[in-house]
Parts: sequence; structure tokens; C-alpha cells
Amino acid sequence: MSGESAPAFKTIPHHAPVADAERAALLANPDFGRVFTDHMVTIRYNTDAGWHDATVEARRPITMDPAAAVLHYAQEIFEGMKAYSLEGGGAVLFRPDANARRFANSAERLAMPALPEDMFIQSVSQLVSIDRAWIPTTPGGSLYLRPFMIAGEAFLGVKPASDYLYMVIASPVGSYFKSGPKPISVWVSRSYTRAAPGGTGAAKCGGNYAASLPAQAEAMRQGCDQVVFLDAIERRWVEELGGMNVFFVFDDGSLVTPPLSGTILPGITRDSIITLARASGLDVREEPYSIEQWRADAESGRLREAFACGTAAVIAPIGEVKDGAGSFSMAQGRENDSVAQSLRRSLTDLQRGAAADAYGWVHRVF
Repeated sequence: MSGESAPAFKTIPHHAPVADAERAALLANPDFGRVFTDHMVTIRYNTDAGWHDATVEARRPITMDPAAAVLHYAQEIFEGMKAYSLEGGGAVLFRPDANARRFANSAERLAMPALPEDMFIQSVSQLVSIDRAWIPTTPGGSLYLRPFMIAGEAFLGVKPASDYLYMVIASPVGSYFKSGPKPISVWVSRSYTRAAPGGTGAAKCGGNYAASLPAQAEAMRQGCDQVVFLDAIERRWVEELGGMNVFFVFDDGSLVTPPLSGTILPGITRDSIITLARASGLDVREEPYSIEQWRADAESGRLREAFACGTAAVIAPIGEVKDGAGSFSMAQGRENDSVAQSLRRSLTDLQRGAAADAYGWVHRVF
């Protein structure tokens, strides 16, 4: 039903929103994903009525039947995106159309109805507009948006559900890593893989992240910030981190990132970096890169930098890599003149309206 018209949104403002002084205190130093805004968006779907009951309302708990399909068969997808405040006033979304397309692709992979692109963009815009006071104006602050959809039909049987609930919630955030953009350490998992060919690796669904948690816990036990997953077949090709894509920067200035083969999430930050890097004259190749080559190139000095990227962290340089065979580090240049930091500045300047948008990526909300 992707061609159906978007239902009109009904707005029910919160009768007791958070007081200005309390909100200001919360925004001064928000922990990532712990503080939430006053409102949320809900849209319902069933196979007979299609998308309906689009509502902006007070954020509240949702009621669910214990036999709801999402609780038993994990029909669930989500997105992660941000709204940014502009220096002269107003707010923008960054590439919401790309999030909308990926959300629809994830829905198709999980046998869920595709939310039309205009409905997706309108839903996040409505929430940003009504909760505009929650957008942090502190350096590096933004409003993290979490659109998601769950199967709500109550039944016990393995089949696609007929009823779904789409929602958007928002959380004011600062830096994803407490240390800011300083280099992170990563652990190469030899015990776990994130996705296999034919699986759900390219979909943004909760099951992928749940399956990554033991490996992430393993990484933390080793004193690392993140886990690196290898391919499921040969266990040697670098794929991605627990929640981020990865890039490698060589001494000739070229970049390599693992190709989208169906097992890697097609990151919007990843795609933006490829575009910006190529526009600046850098050679970017999407090709397989093995963990053995990563170590050899780092030790020889051929590999100058490695960095992870994603909506939450933007760009995080990788300083140290650990696995059962020991550890190695990148011969990164000074933080302020690295390729990673240059790309981060270019990207964040676009996201915050400080640079001209040559790509049509910035969507103004108000």
C-alpha cells in the first residue's frame, strides 16, 4: 500500500510538559538515550484499513497483548537519525529520505508493510516541531530520533502479522562516546558473527543488535569500546563494528570500506562519507579487506588511519585493535589533520547548516 495518501496528523499536546527549568537542567549534559522529550508519534496499520490514526501525543507507556507477534517472532525494525538546531534559529533533519528508504527496505525484509516515504518524513518532522525546545544547543548536541515499527497482532503462529504500530520517540543527546572523538579501541570477535549471506544483515532490526551483545560484552571484558565482526564464512573479512561501519585510510590518501554484500548495514553516514571524500578528490574503494591485511598494513605503516562511523557517533577514529593474537595500533597523524577529522568536520558542518548543501541532504523543519 505504498501509494496510499498520508493520513492527517492529529495533535494532542502534553497537558503537563516538563518545566522549562527542569528541561534546561536535563539538556545541560544529557546522557545518550536516557532523557526523552514530551511527545511521541503513533501511526497504526492493519491489512484492511492500511495506515491510519496518525497522532502526535504525550509520550507514555504503550499497552500490548502478551501474545503480540513482536514478543514472540521479533517482527520489529527501527531507524536512527538526528535533528540539529541552526545558529540563526530553526532546525534541520539530515537525509531523512535516505532513512525512509532504508526503513522501507528493512520492512520488506521482515515481511512488514512499508511506510510511505512522505509519511515517514512527516512523522519525524511533526515530532521535531512540537518538541523543538528539546533540541540541545550545546556544542555537539542534537535531538536523536528513533522511528520504529512493531507487530502488534495477538496470535501464536509463524506468519507475518496483520496489525502494526509505528512510533517515533526522541532523545536529546551529546557525544555517543564519553571521551568524545578521541580514538577508540576495538576487539576482533573470533567467536561470534553478526550476519550471514541471506540473513538480515542489511536490515535495521533489533534481532541483529541483540545477537551482537555477547560479542560486545566480550569486547568490554577485554577493555575495548567496540567489537569488530568478521564474515560468517571464512572468518577473515572485516565487515563492521557492533553498530557502525568502518573505513581504512592509506598512506596514498585512498580509503577502503567493506562492500555492501547483504551482510552489512547500508549506513547513511557511510554513504555520506563516501560522497564527501570523493568530492574532495580522494579515491574511495568498496572492496573486501581482511583482518590479516589490517594488521600487516598497520604494522608496516601503509595504513595511516581507521575509523568507524554511524549516526550516533558520527565518526570515531580507531586507535587500537585487539584479538587473541595480540594488539596493534594505527600510525595515525595528529588528530586535527587526520582524514577522519577532516571528513567529520565536513559532515557536521553540512548537518548543522554551516556549509552549503550541494546535495539536497538538509531538510528544514521550521
